[in-house]
Amino acid sequence: MISALVSPEPSQDIAAGGKAPQTEAAAPLEGTAKEAVAPEPPTAETAAPAPSATPVEAGKYMIAAAHPAAAQAGAQILENGGSAVDAAIAAQMVLNVVEPQSSGIGGGAFMLHWDEYKRRLDSYDGRETAPAKMKPDAFLTAGGEPKRFMDAVIGGASVGVPGLLKMLHMAHQRHGKLPWADLFQPAIQLAENGFPVSERLYSLLVRTEGLRGNPVTNDYFYTFTGAPKAIGTILKNPDLAETFRLIAEEGPDAFYDGPIGQDIVDAVRNAHRNPGVMTATDLAGYEAKRRANLCGRYRERLVCGMGPPSSGGFTVLQALAVLDEFPLDEYRPGAPGTIALVGEASALAFADRNHYLADEDFVDVPINALLENAYIRARAGLVDRAMGEKSKKQPGHPRGKQAAADTSLELPSTTHISIIDADGNAVSMTSSIESGFGSRVMVRGFLLNNQLTDFSFLAERDGKPIANRVEPGKRPRSSMAPTLVFDEDRELEMVLGSPGGSRIIGYVLQSILNTVDWEMDPQAAVSQQHYLSRNSGVEVEDGMAAGTVEQLENLGFTVKQRSMTSGLHMIVKQDDKLLGGADPRREGTAIGESQVLPNLEKAFDFIQAGAD
Repeated sequence: MISALVSPEPSQDIAAGGKAPQTEAAAPLEGTAKEAVAPEPPTAETAAPAPSATPVEAGKYMIAAAHPAAAQAGAQILENGGSAVDAAIAAQMVLNVVEPQSSGIGGGAFMLHWDEYKRRLDSYDGRETAPAKMKPDAFLTAGGEPKRFMDAVIGGASVGVPGLLKMLHMAHQRHGKLPWADLFQPAIQLAENGFPVSERLYSLLVRTEGLRGNPVTNDYFYTFTGAPKAIGTILKNPDLAETFRLIAEEGPDAFYDGPIGQDIVDAVRNAHRNPGVMTATDLAGYEAKRRANLCGRYRERLVCGMGPPSSGGFTVLQALAVLDEFPLDEYRPGAPGTIALVGEASALAFADRNHYLADEDFVDVPINALLENAYIRARAGLVDRAMGEKSKKQPGHPRGKQAAADTSLELPSTTHISIIDADGNAVSMTSSIESGFGSRVMVRGFLLNNQLTDFSFLAERDGKPIANRVEPGKRPRSSMAPTLVFDEDRELEMVLGSPGGSRIIGYVLQSILNTVDWEMDPQAAVSQQHYLSRNSGVEVEDGMAAGTVEQLENLGFTVKQRSMTSGLHMIVKQDDKLLGGADPRREGTAIGESQVLPNLEKAFDFIQAGAD
């Protein structure tokens, strides 16, 4: 049985062989609205999982990130004696330059940090917040109906107060070794000198709605004919370079209190579509937070994830709790019976997620009740009885809790960084501006998020309040699932996470199962064909064998074949070496000390090689 530990303090010391109390499994997320929005398109380098390659090996340190240039920037920091947090900051700033559609200083993040010497786990929350003047009906039409999702996304109304920079600065003050300003230099250089447009970025520009209607984004991403700038075109961003310079010299105050902040407020309030209500007071008052850790045992390991306002760690733990009742090592990876079992466990977890998970500063989230042994056993008992049901799973009612289901939509444009430094410290960080290219509002070279559309557009259903409803100052629920796994002796074993909207939960869950139950190396674990359930049928990755799909349908499942462009990055400690895996569906890579290049420009050769 998995057991969960919800730390009452915003940090946790993990002693060797430490025990933890008990957890349990819940249920899935609604997918109807989501299917109306096209997912991130596959490209030649992201279309399908490639045959599993050999994992990258290292002996001192490792970073796995969504772009070779970002991984190289982080690796160079590690080579120069920097900490895992130092490397995460450098890599994230480079990602803001080369992967602007996915994350950046205009968005937010969650980070888990492991201090090897102190044996201490910290959970950092840099999630965006709703402006003080935001109203509950912000995403409703004049007739009181929810807006079409993309109609709500584009413009200033969807922009939450960004939290990434303050979170990174908080973590750096506690865990950084190199000067703050030094960590911005690789990104400043890259923004000034430019980088070649990749196939992936180009393909997203071809089909993304709302960028051409904004003069700033149109000028940056498109030619005068309206076509996206061609693959290989050198894209320079001097505005972002100057923004980074100010933040490097003055710290986050330059962003939250200075002229950068005023430009953000002006852009939000004067957006060409859906003007927002953010004020300078909202920006100046933003606070990053250290949250209680959320950990649970699975097969004698300790799995730690991010708690509310993220639902990612919670839902992964609940699904693992159910699956801990079954001998998965006797199942074959990817077999119909395996997909059915994992799908049922995930569906149950998503059901509870949709009803109960939200910002716990505003809502009483019954985490302990949902993770009790008795509750888990009851939920696990539903798997056999419910196997193959086409109806959605229902949430449980722990200790009489009541809430209404939320159908908010999260799109698959995010990024993840996994790091272990030379001292054994680790960072698992997932960051995002939500939808690809966020709100489509660009300020001083960076895009602003649309994270407020992660709230439920409706405040109640059937007379019951929705936990993830819009409220001023509240943080919208997320599915981001940065994860750390500790072995039987409570030594750090795995660092992992992924982008992918609400599918993140399924991607991380499957990677843990692949590694723990089927003993795959990290590259094999992240390369397997995906399958998951968000409580709306079973989703399988394009290319799944027809026979497997047919057998699932014969079991009574509604099966949906989808492009699943995860971006998993996983590092595993094995004896005295580090093994790294990077998702073949995107541009990411894992790098150890033997793969460090002399300069960032050479990193782009790997993108070009992958596109051929």
